[in-house]
Amino acid sequence: MKRSIFLFLAGFFIISYSLFASVTIRYTNKDSKDYNMSVKIGGSSTKVKFSGSGTGSVTIQGGSDECVIMTSCGKVEVKSGDRITIQNGCIKVN
Repeated sequence: MKRSIFLFLAGFFIISYSLFASVTIRYTNKDSKDYNMSVKIGGSSTKVKFSGSGTGSVTIQGGSDECVIMTSCGKVEVKSGDRITIQNGCIKVN
């Protein structure tokens, strides 16, 4: 009986984590222009907006704590807690 309860709770926590997982990143945009970039996270796609000329943070909701941001310079993999710099439309992970 105790084993089945433990397995149920373990499964519940694993499923709950994947439902509420997200990626939060801090960014510095050195360009004066805002950017809307496509993001793939946990098998789905979304868009994220980076405001121009400043710093900020964004949280990307999805089923993972890692994501891929598509830029004009290529794909960039980031994970939760990363700090990035945007310059000339390209992203560099610091």
